[in-house]
Amino acid sequence: MAVGSFFGSFDLSSFINALILGISIASIWLIAALGLTIIYGTAGVINMAHGEFIMLGAYSSYMLQSYFGLPFFLCVPAAFVIVGAIGLVLERGLIRYLYKRPLDTLLATFGVSLVLMQGVRLIFGSDPKYIAVPPMFTSNFQFGFVNISAFRVIVLAITIALVVALWALFYRTRFGVQVRAVMQDKEMAASFGINSDRIYMLTFAVGAGLAGIAGSLFGVLNIVLPTMGAGYVVQAFLVVVVGGGTLAGSVVAGGATGELQSIFAYFTNDTFARFVLYVLIVVFLRIRPQGLFAPSAKRR
Repeated sequence: MAVGSFFGSFDLSSFINALILGISIASIWLIAALGLTIIYGTAGVINMAHGEFIMLGAYSSYMLQSYFGLPFFLCVPAAFVIVGAIGLVLERGLIRYLYKRPLDTLLATFGVSLVLMQGVRLIFGSDPKYIAVPPMFTSNFQFGFVNISAFRVIVLAITIALVVALWALFYRTRFGVQVRAVMQDKEMAASFGINSDRIYMLTFAVGAGLAGIAGSLFGVLNIVLPTMGAGYVVQAFLVVVVGGGTLAGSVVAGGATGELQSIFAYFTNDTFARFVLYVLIVVFLRIRPQGLFAPSAKRR
């Protein structure tokens, strides 16, 4: 349904399909960004290995599916467990000794990212891998002149479920109260008997596990490579920064950045769309450097 022109011909049905594509991509960015937000918001750690956690999630699903015949809908939660366990080991073995040393943490996690990338390359090689989805997820729904991929609907449903689950975890449970107490004032939380080391360990594992889920979903939409995490982590960091380092901010920023990039890509191309999006983000942060929803209290 052509209705006009702007940077070329404009077709309403393809434009709506581009918006739907943007929602699904933004949903996966959001999952990855939520993991990053939880880690940074709780412990103040800028995890440069988060992209490799995404990559490990994709390879976990590929390995479980290819070597063990596990159905895809079981590979996704399995990726959460596997990558979450790797994150827990990393936090216990390295990160916990570097809290309050941001530069050392930055360099250490960057080194870990290189080790993970090269380790996966040694094990699986550099050839692209593919994650298959059940035939029922490859069909399309037709609504008038709009085609909607069943898998993209599943991605959106998974994202909504995770956002609701995380909201319930952090705002409706004792654990969530403890996490928010540690985020706002670690010393005061300790005076009430809250073990901040345990909170850091568990939130790091949860954040890593969410990256694993994102990687599992990204692996279906794109090829799986040892270097895939480097590109995705940039988007995740952008969502976290624009959102102000909060869960609510990440949800809004993830949807907004994904949709804006899809709109710009529809009228131009992916490269120019990224350029325009980054320029807009720089302008936004110049006006509002604290992001959309800055934390109400500063961590001590």
